[in-house]
Amino acid sequence: MQGMKLTCFIRYQIDPFQRDAFKAYAENWGRIIPRCGGRLVGYFLPHEGTNDIAWGLIGFDSLADYEAYRARLKADPEGRENFMMAQRQRFILREERTFCELVEGTCSP
Repeated sequence: MQGMKLTCFIRYQIDPFQRDAFKAYAENWGRIIPRCGGRLVGYFLPHEGTNDIAWGLIGFDSLADYEAYRARLKADPEGRENFMMAQRQRFILREERTFCELVEGTCSP
């Protein structure tokens, strides 16, 4: 987490009957996001309790770095295919992005 100033929290409402499809989607991002310049904190599936909310957390040094990452992501063939798979299979019902600033000294390395 050293040097990371912003974290993009992506909240997904997923089809709980397609949990495995979302898991495959998230596993794909495990390769794609770092290659495109994001610092992947992780993807998180529902485990107990609410069964249709998942999270993806990606770190950046600045919003400018996020914008550069988004441009690389759109140009990445595997990234485009992952987006298209989600559209075809419709396992993501809703997606929200929130950017949070890290409070220094509160995150373990």
